Amino acid sequence: MKRFTAQYVYTLAGDPLQKAFVEVEEDGTILRVGQCPADEEVDEGIICPGFVNAHCHVELSYMKGLFRKGTGMAGFIDQINELRDTSSYEDKVEALKAAMDYMWDQGVVAMADISNCADSFRVKASHPMYTRTFLEVFGAVPADYLKVMDQVRSLQGLAHAFGLDAAPTPHACYTMSPELISASSAAGLKDGFLSFHSEESEEEEEMMMYGRGPMWDNRVAGGIPTPPVTGTSSLEYFLQRLRAAGLKEPVQGHVLLVHECCLTAQGAAAAKKALAHPFLAVCPLSNLFIHKTLPPIPVMRESGIPICVGTDSLSSNDSLDMMAELRCLQQAFPEVSLQELLTWACLNGARFLGKEDVLGSIEPGKKPGLVRMINNTSHRL
Repeated sequence: MKRFTAQYVYTLAGDPLQKAFVEVEEDGTILRVGQCPADEEVDEGIICPGFVNAHCHVELSYMKGLFRKGTGMAGFIDQINELRDTSSYEDKVEALKAAMDYMWDQGVVAMADISNCADSFRVKASHPMYTRTFLEVFGAVPADYLKVMDQVRSLQGLAHAFGLDAAPTPHACYTMSPELISASSAAGLKDGFLSFHSEESEEEEEMMMYGRGPMWDNRVAGGIPTPPVTGTSSLEYFLQRLRAAGLKEPVQGHVLLVHECCLTAQGAAAAKKALAHPFLAVCPLSNLFIHKTLPPIPVMRESGIPICVGTDSLSSNDSLDMMAELRCLQQAFPEVSLQELLTWACLNGARFLGKEDVLGSIEPGKKPGLVRMINNTSHRL
């Protein structure tokens, strides 16, 4: 048995406990939680459950430090296209393993990770961190959607051979034909999970709603098919494509709407009506890195849709530091309590991944991992 003490223990199963302890089995199973005797000296800091990184592209870790900041989405996409696959396979694997080890030491116990290839599979399969891998698909040419689906199913078979939980997921409305959005969404929801980049920037909304702006101009200049001009938000267009796939509302499964920097009350209401289990993932430091915008946290909180926290990738962030994301949110939205922020970063992420019976809160019988936060840093206990 191990015993840890702290000035505060945030179990997320109730109110924070002051001058408290957590006792665990050698394998990490929680035995007891409670307040220490008045005369017992306790260690510094705060103990909370292990973090869940709800949105990451760990395979892009080799791109750290290569990107210019503040270019907007069009400029960011230009850089991705220029810099992708500029490192050797060995360097990519070394970088992503270092990134996963860093997150693990910091206290991340689970991750919802985006993959476009198999580079990360072997590392994930042998790593103590739990990952669910979202096999992201692109393809703007309508006639190609069946070929794209065949390719992603082959990638899914390889992921399963490594013992990974993995299934297709759509990238975003502007990079996909209508047919591919519907087909990849239906395929992913057979496994019960989707992760979808939605309303990441005003440039995306301008492109989808009005057929104009920097992202639209980039695709026209590059000879790439443009998405339908819908007159509605990209979120509402995505919901339309789920209906077109023949999925009855409310659509079953856990659907993570990532970024949502342009979310409105109307869009949130539409998502709640169409989706049985919607979740939101905020990646504030990535949003600031690319287009100097933060997600509309007041709208998100008012909607009642569970909020999760992710880091995005090292192509659009300086580090994969969950504590840095929480500090950013706390400074920008001081009305949000630490209890609520940790619920987003731990419990809601576990709920999205369907792992709340094990992860996300400090309760007897669970194995959530423990994190000590002190002096704006965190480390795994």
